[in-house]
Amino acid sequence: MRYLVLAILFVTFFTACNSKEESEKAKKAVVKKEPIIKEYGFTFNDFKVVRDTIRSGDTFGKLLEKYPLKDSLRIHDVTEKVKDSFNVRRIKAGKPYIMFLDKKKPNTLQALVYIEDRINFTVVDFRDSIVVSNKQKPTTLKRRVVAAEIEGSLSETLSNAGVSGGLANKLANIYAYTVDFFKIQKGDKFAVTINERYIDDSIYVGVESIEASYFEHKGKKIFAFPYKLSENQKYEDFYDENGKGLKSMFLKAPLDYFRISSRFSGRRFHPVQMRFKAHNGTDYAAPHGTPIKTTASGVVERTGYTAGNGNFVKVRHSSTYSTQYLHMSKISVRNGQRVSQGQVIGKVGSTGLATGPHVCYRFWKNGVQVDPLRLKLPNAEPMNDSHKQKYLAHIAPLKKELDSITAVKFKE
Repeated sequence: MRYLVLAILFVTFFTACNSKEESEKAKKAVVKKEPIIKEYGFTFNDFKVVRDTIRSGDTFGKLLEKYPLKDSLRIHDVTEKVKDSFNVRRIKAGKPYIMFLDKKKPNTLQALVYIEDRINFTVVDFRDSIVVSNKQKPTTLKRRVVAAEIEGSLSETLSNAGVSGGLANKLANIYAYTVDFFKIQKGDKFAVTINERYIDDSIYVGVESIEASYFEHKGKKIFAFPYKLSENQKYEDFYDENGKGLKSMFLKAPLDYFRISSRFSGRRFHPVQMRFKAHNGTDYAAPHGTPIKTTASGVVERTGYTAGNGNFVKVRHSSTYSTQYLHMSKISVRNGQRVSQGQVIGKVGSTGLATGPHVCYRFWKNGVQVDPLRLKLPNAEPMNDSHKQKYLAHIAPLKKELDSITAVKFKE
C-alpha cells in the first residue's frame, strides 16, 4: 500500500511539472512579435490606423470632421491649401481611404490617404505642414505572348491562360470591323503579344498594352499591329501585315449604347407633324445626356439650331462624305474645329421636333443623303509609301515572333 501511495504521488508530481512546462510554452507561443506593415509611405505600427470607404454625400471636409486636427489647423484652411494639388471634388463614393491617427494625442489626425485605384493614391500629410502628394505604387511591366485555340468564349479562353478579362474587350475593339465576335467558334485561334502590369513585381494588375496580335477566324488569318503615323497622334491605329487599316473610316453608330427607334425611310409617319414624309436619317434613342460621338474624323462644318433639327452639328469628313447629328441637348464643338473619330461632340437631347431623347444621324455621300446601314463603308485611309516602309520594318520582328509561336502552338 505504501508503495502504491508513493507511485501515485510521483505520477501526480510529474504530471503537474509537465503541465507547468506546457503552460509556459503556450504563453511564449501566444506572445508573437507584431508584424511591421509598411504601405503608402507609412509604417502602420507607428499610428492608430482607421480604414474606411467614401459614402454617398461624403466630402473632404466631412472626412476631416471625424477626427481632430492639430490646434493650428482649421478644415476650411486645409481645403483651400490642398485644392491646387488635390481636387477634393473628385472623391467618389465607394473609394477606400485610410486615416493615420496619433497614438499619443487621442485620435489627432496625422495623415489621410485617398486610394484612387490599385495603383494611384493621394496622401494629405498634416504632421509638420500640409503636404499633398499624388503617388503611385511601384509597378513593373512583364512581356509575354499568349497563344490559344478558342474553347467556349474568348473571355473564358483568356481566363484559362491567366490573362485579364479586359484583354477580350481590347481584341474585340481591334477586330471590330473584321471579326464578328458573336460568331467565333471552337477551333478559331489567336496569339497576342502583351505587356502586363504588376504591383511590386508580384500582384497582377492587368494588360497594359498590345504589341502585336493574330486572329484566325473561319480559316482567315488577320494580323494587327498598333502604329502611329505621326508623333502628334494621341493613340495608335491598328494595321495588318500589309499596312492596311483594320478599322472602318466610320463607326457603326454615334452612340455606345442605343436603340434604333426609327430607320431611314422614303415615307415615314412623323410623330410630331402627324403626316407621312421622308425620313432621311436614322434615329438612335438613348437617355438624355448620353455622349454623342462623331463617327469619323473631319472638320466641323456647321453648328446651330433650327426649329426642326434643334441643336445640331454637321461634320465634313472628305470631299465625298459628311454626317449630321440632330436634337442635341448640348453642343461641345465649334465651327471649323477638327475632330477625331469617336470624339464627343455633344449630348443626346430632344430639342427641335422630337418626342423624346434621341439623336437623328444623317449621312451624305456626294451631296446626297443615304442610309449608312445599307452602305458599304470604306476602311481608314491607306498609308503612303514612306509611312508603309517604316511600318513594315517596325512590325517585321513582331510578326516573325508570332509566326514562330503559332507554328509551334498550332501545328497539326
